[in-house]
Amino acid sequence: MIYLKTDEEIEKMRVANRLVGATLAEVAKFIAPGVTTLHLDKIAEEFIRDHGAIPLFKGYQGFPNAICVSVNENVVHGIPGSYCLKDGDIVSVDCGVKINEYCGDSAYTFEVGEVAPETKKLLQTTKEALYEGIKYAVEGKRLGDVSHAIQIYCESRGYSVVRELVGHGIGKKMHEDPEVPNYGKKGYGTLLKNGMCIAIEPMINLGSKNVKFEKDGWTVHTKDRKPSAHFEHTVAVRPGKADILSTFELIDQILQNK
Repeated sequence: MIYLKTDEEIEKMRVANRLVGATLAEVAKFIAPGVTTLHLDKIAEEFIRDHGAIPLFKGYQGFPNAICVSVNENVVHGIPGSYCLKDGDIVSVDCGVKINEYCGDSAYTFEVGEVAPETKKLLQTTKEALYEGIKYAVEGKRLGDVSHAIQIYCESRGYSVVRELVGHGIGKKMHEDPEVPNYGKKGYGTLLKNGMCIAIEPMINLGSKNVKFEKDGWTVHTKDRKPSAHFEHTVAVRPGKADILSTFELIDQILQNK
């Protein structure tokens, strides 16, 4: 069942998603060699709670932390812990909050120190692919149009698209219908309607598309151990142009000033 949101509900979701963007920006201030992923988690949780929200991920199906922190070959769902970030790492931070009954969800992959040029290009392409997909999140298009745009953008540049993990609908619950794959056929899939809210999140690998699920039940890494990037926005489907409810603006400001 796909729930179409009213304008009022979308504004509530915008509040939640803007807080996610602010939380990711706060975390960005502390991303540096020598910092543990658990320290980033503590910063995020404190920031979320200080702003009157709850961390959406904490306790979700037993997940122990406020954010997912996935380093290098880890695609998504990394559990924060004692790992110290190193110069040359990349680190994907996925964050969700709930405030006034509505959810926000967004992710950003950060560079730590000096990152290899081929890895930088992977991050740039994945971020650009997100916006390519968002162009098609408009009333009257099909879900496959969004998925196809992301797939073609990345594969034409030599990268691979993870198949086992997808984006999702979002609203009062973090995961609602429909699923939003990062691969697909133009003109196929669910018809997009005004008021649909979806989290679009390309997960793109430098090497092969194959992934492995670790024994912790959460972390997913690339089978060939090559880097993976992950960027995510929550958007509302609208006539003519998608409404991006989350934001990278604060993150980009922090990164420019570091």
